[in-house]
Amino acid sequence: MKNKPVNEMKLEIDSKSINEGFARYTISAFAAQLDPTVEELSDLRCAVSEAVTNAIIHGYRGGQGIVYINARYFDDRSVRIKIADKGVGIEDIKLAMQPLYTSDPGGERGGMGFAVMQSFTDGLSVRSKPGKGTTITMTKKFAPRR
Repeated sequence: MKNKPVNEMKLEIDSKSINEGFARYTISAFAAQLDPTVEELSDLRCAVSEAVTNAIIHGYRGGQGIVYINARYFDDRSVRIKIADKGVGIEDIKLAMQPLYTSDPGGERGGMGFAVMQSFTDGLSVRSKPGKGTTITMTKKFAPRR
């Protein structure tokens, strides 16, 4: 039997850097319902922060748009988060996932953060179409309750 979601939330925020923290803490509060460890929650917050920042900086190139966030948790203590934009998209996902690659060469960023997202989650996928936008899906499995 396929794992069915126990709870789900959706959030749409303006692509303003001030909203990155709001998204991070909203997802953190949602995932806290599974009673994760402080470290697990911190990992998830970091991954979400990177993904939302990517949508704002790279997807919309600092312009206006909406960042779409969908989070679900399941009875196996896992959380799946999708963060999407309808921005410029990514031409070459494999290249974009290189640790120091950036689509913002004039900026001070050291990459798009995919390596960070991978290190803090149990699964990461990236779908993108140039001119249509990008969707990042992350999965985090929390340890069994003590």
